[in-house]
Order: sequence, then C-alpha cells, then structure tokens
Amino acid sequence: MHPLHHANATPDKPAVIMAGTGQSISFAALEARSNQVAQLLRASGLQGGDCIALMMDNVAEYFEIAWGAQRAGLYFACISTKLTPDEVAYILNDSGAKLLFATPGLAAVASAAADQAPGVARRLVVGGAAAGFEDYAAARDAQPAARIADESAGADMLYSSGTTGRPKGIRVALTGAPIDAPNPLQMMANMLFGIQSDAMYLSPAPLYHAAPLRWCMSVHKIGGTVVVMEKFDPEGYLAAVERYRITDSQLVPTMFVKMLKLPEDTRARYDVSSLKMAVHAAAPCPVPVKEQMIAWWGPILFEYYAGTEGNGFCMLNATEWLAHRGSVGKALLGELKIVGEDGNEVPVGESGTVYFANGPQFEYHNAPEKTAESRHPQGWSTLGDVGYVDADGYLYLTDRKAFMIISGGVNIYPQEAENILVTHPKVADVAVFGVPNEEMGEEVKAVIQPVSMADATPEFAAELLGWCRERLSHIKCPRSVDFLEELPRHPTGKLYKRLLRDRYWTGRDSTIV
Repeated sequence: MHPLHHANATPDKPAVIMAGTGQSISFAALEARSNQVAQLLRASGLQGGDCIALMMDNVAEYFEIAWGAQRAGLYFACISTKLTPDEVAYILNDSGAKLLFATPGLAAVASAAADQAPGVARRLVVGGAAAGFEDYAAARDAQPAARIADESAGADMLYSSGTTGRPKGIRVALTGAPIDAPNPLQMMANMLFGIQSDAMYLSPAPLYHAAPLRWCMSVHKIGGTVVVMEKFDPEGYLAAVERYRITDSQLVPTMFVKMLKLPEDTRARYDVSSLKMAVHAAAPCPVPVKEQMIAWWGPILFEYYAGTEGNGFCMLNATEWLAHRGSVGKALLGELKIVGEDGNEVPVGESGTVYFANGPQFEYHNAPEKTAESRHPQGWSTLGDVGYVDADGYLYLTDRKAFMIISGGVNIYPQEAENILVTHPKVADVAVFGVPNEEMGEEVKAVIQPVSMADATPEFAAELLGWCRERLSHIKCPRSVDFLEELPRHPTGKLYKRLLRDRYWTGRDSTIV
C-alpha cells in the first residue's frame, strides 16, 4: 500500500488535517506534492541512498517531504526541534545529509548547524522566510508533479534522543523494493490494532520521533486520515478527539498523566466515545495511571515495547494487561532473553538486561562500538532496558540500565519510585536517580515538578517521602526531594534524566563513588 493508490481511489479524502487550524491536505494533493519533492531531490543531484534532513515543527508539509524522499529511495533524517546547533550539526554530518528543510522558528539553529556541515548543499525553509534559506514552496512548485522514473522505497534514518550520550543513528539497509511494498508496522497497525481505511488517527507528539512519524505514515499506507496536533496539550487532545471523531491514536504515558490531572468536569466535557483504539509506548505506564485510563476510555488500550532499532516487538491488549498489570506485553517479534550481570540468562521473575534473540539485526551508523555494546556474545541485541519475564512470558520493565542506582551494594531501579510518586494528586512529573553519598556510594533522589509551585515546600517534600514509603520498600524510596518548575522532558515523553543527574555529580571525576 501507498498513498498514491488512495490518491487514485479517493483523491478528495483528507490525508492530513492539522488539529489546531483545520488545514487539510487531500490524498491527491499529497501525491502531487510528494512527486514534486522527489523531482526536486533529483534536480538537486540526490540519488538513491542519499540523505536529507528535516528540522521542522509539526506542519502539514512534513509528510509531503517524507513521502517524496521515500519514493526517491532516500534516507530522511528527522531531527529533534530541541537540540542545540552543535547537536544538530553532529546529526547532519553523521547522516551525510545533503539537503536541510527547516521551519522559520528553527531556521536560526538549523543555519548555525548547517554552517558546520559542509555536506549540506541546499537549505529550504518551509512555511515562511528565513535568511540564508530558499523558499521551499517555490522550489517545490517549480517541479513537475509526474512520478520520477526510478522510484524505489527509501526509509527514515532516526536518531535516539541522546538521553544517555551522543545520539545514535539507526540506518537500515535499502533493498530497492517498490515504494508500495508493505512494511511490518503497517501490517501490524492493520491486523493487530485494527486500523482501517476509514480511520481518523490522532497524532499528538512531535513528528521527528520514530513512533509518531512511522504510525502516521502507516495510516497513510492503509488509507486513513491523520490528524496532527501542532503541540500536545491535555485538554486540546480531548477537544480534537471530539471535533474530528477520532477512532485511533498513539500516545505516551505522560500524556495520560496530564489528562488525568485535568479537573473532573473538564474531562467530562468532551465526548471520546469515537475512540476504538489507543496505543501507548515509549516508557512503562504506572499501573494506577493505566487502571484509571481503562476505567475512563474502556478496554481499548494497547501497549507495546519496541525501539527505533526495530530488533524486537512486544505487545498486549487491555484484557491481557488487566491479567498481567504492569506488563508491556509478550514478544511477537524476536524472543525475549533476560540476562544477568554474568552474561547468563536468569530465572523467571528475576530482573536483568532485556535482550531480543532471533529478531531483526541493526547497526548504529558510524558507531561500531555502540553496536558492539548492544550485543550479547550469543548475538542477541538490547536497547539497554532492565526487566523480567513472568511465568506466562509477559515482560515487565523496571528501568534503563544506565540509571540503575547502586546504594550500599544494592541495585535500585528508579522506575518503581517514579511510578509511585507520579500518582500523587499534587505531582505533575517526577524523576528519580542516584546522587553521591560518601557512605553508601549513591543515595536515591527525587526531583518533583509539582502541579503548583506554591506546594514546593519542605512540608510537601516530607509528605511525598511518606507517600512513597507507605507503598514501596524504604530502600527504594528517595531520601530527599527537590522541586523544579518543569522537568527537562522530551516532547515524546522521554525524560532527559542525565541532565538532572549531572547537576549533582558536577566536579567529580567519576560517577562511581
């Protein structure tokens, strides 16, 4: 499947709707514009296997550029809008991008980055003007809307968000397949999650992230309409569901938390009965949060565990989750292996590093040492997460290995305390990590984003410590609490915990005490 087929069958059907403005692009327009983009890429000298980069806000043009690159057999590197010029330059150089597309508000950062990336031959601004950039719409419209003669399927080239160091690029091998060849996510979206051609799919997250981009493009392959939020906000999400009669959506747990923090009368104001399926991933969802969401939306929630690397895939539906609360699913792609510090598999119910065996292989672009770090001697691969498998084969995540706390020789996984603290009604967000302790090596610290900074008091800190200790082993609970007005969280839901943790380790030669 491919949007070109839907452009022929249902040319006037909306392919993209921007949730805030209502701006709409039909399948016919998406087909014409993506052809023009492919022509533009060829006219710029790019051939199959070359790369372009997008540093763009959520705008409708995102898809015509991505589909244009896809049908031209190119890689398209989608870059976070939150990065610094040096970080963007690293991705431009590492990916080998030859063209850079940016929206006006990001043009200054994109330009400063491109100045450090000699391989970038053209800079195009989308939806406005910017110094040093060509006008994208003019360049596109100067090209014919006919299909290029040498179409073949390109692919995204996405980078990990860099929460544990330099971003890692995942570059899959291009096969020269036809542009309408099915891919695994599109087939899963259709067969496992029930997304049909009549879907109204709501995407609330930044399009530069793997899941939103890939889900939206899969919905286009199936023939559904993608409704894109310019930026997530909890009440705006509910309003979009009601306005567009949304049937399907993909979210992250922090979005659930923010919606559940809305006043009850605000939540009740919106009709969400059109929702047939809501899938979430990116981070483990606290059990009380998911219980509340199922009570509110019904048993329509699916959950999966996977990474941009594509080395494995776990999934479960709401009924399975209610029988295995806290799980992220059973392996549908790859075989789960839980490995201890000695490199051997551990018994059922015991935590260790999560590996996938017999799944697709991947490599980190230009980073053989990072690829090697992800491999077990048996050839299995890991995303660096820690968890355990129960007797029924369901996986439970406990943390990312990089943020494991070792206090007095005891391994502590912060996710457990985070899942408890975020359920407090006065807590908007939370991060738990290890800080120096001369006697114990590390001690557990919580940094809290309260719903109201008026609550950022020693008394509230003591209340939170008690809240956690009533529900979790004391050794796993924070010994102290600090408050911040906003945690440095990626818009896709991932927390930049390293940025918080580094503040407490400044001036030390090692993070091992």
